[in-house]
This record gives sequence, structure tokens and C-alpha cells, in this order.
Amino acid sequence: MDLETIEAERQRIRQTYLRPADARPPTSARGVHHLALLSSDVERTVRFYQDVLGFPLTDIFENRDYRGSNHFFFDIGNGNLLAFFDFPDLDLGPYHEVLGGLHHLAISMPPERWQAARARLDDEGVEYQEESGTSIYFRDPDGARIELIADPLGEMYGTRVG
Repeated sequence: MDLETIEAERQRIRQTYLRPADARPPTSARGVHHLALLSSDVERTVRFYQDVLGFPLTDIFENRDYRGSNHFFFDIGNGNLLAFFDFPDLDLGPYHEVLGGLHHLAISMPPERWQAARARLDDEGVEYQEESGTSIYFRDPDGARIELIADPLGEMYGTRVG
């Protein structure tokens, strides 16, 4: 599709579905309980998310759906959790972006904590791409793309999105 057609379609969708904030019904959700990703190495994942990114491990227990598998959780603020499963003895391939799959997970941090996390990524030699002075994109040890964003929740690059 050419850019003019893409923009026309975006505007059609906005006009059809986007309501002004004061005209939107309340959401039926309370928030994200947890988002679950896969881990090939539990301890490596814990060290990365807890020690490098600063998200405390909150629990680890056996996955009820797969004996011998771990289900473990990290606090990412506001009562939201990032969870992981490992599936020992399953031959899961490397991370791969597919339609319906995860493109990236964006996690908001206050600017001073964002700067500290960026410094820890530097210390660990994790390659990242910085955008607009408030976002850094990188891959976790299993290849999932993570964004740390210093903008407040509900905002992106100075624009209200929530």
C-alpha cells in the first residue's frame, strides 16, 4: 500500500472508532494482571530482570499446566506483573516475531530510574537503541524486545495516548 492509502485508512479508523475521552465508556478491565513470556534459563532471567532492570522477583512456583516447569513473576509497578514460564525438555526455538505474537513490551519508569537502568545495561554490555531521549529498545536474554520508556503512563513523547 502507498503512504497516502495507509494514512487514509488510519483516519477512517480514527473517525469510526476513536471517541473523545469524555465520551468513552469506562473499561471493563482492572489492569494487566500479568503478561507471560518464555524463559530458557530461569536464573539468567531472574538476574537480568531483577538485577539489571530493577524489577523485583515476587514469586516462583510450579506451573500448574506443565509439571517440572516454573512460573515466576516480577513486579513492574502499579500492581502489574511480568511473568515467565520455562518449559524444560520442550524444544522451543529462539524468539521469533510473528503475527499475533509479541512485538515489544514497553515499561514506563521515572526518568531517574530509567537513567539508572540504562547505565546498568551499559555495564552489562547489553546493546540498545535509544529513541527520542526517553525510550531504549533492547532484547532480553531470550530475544524478546523490551522498551524502557521514561514517559509517564498514558503518555508517549508528549502526547496523551491513554
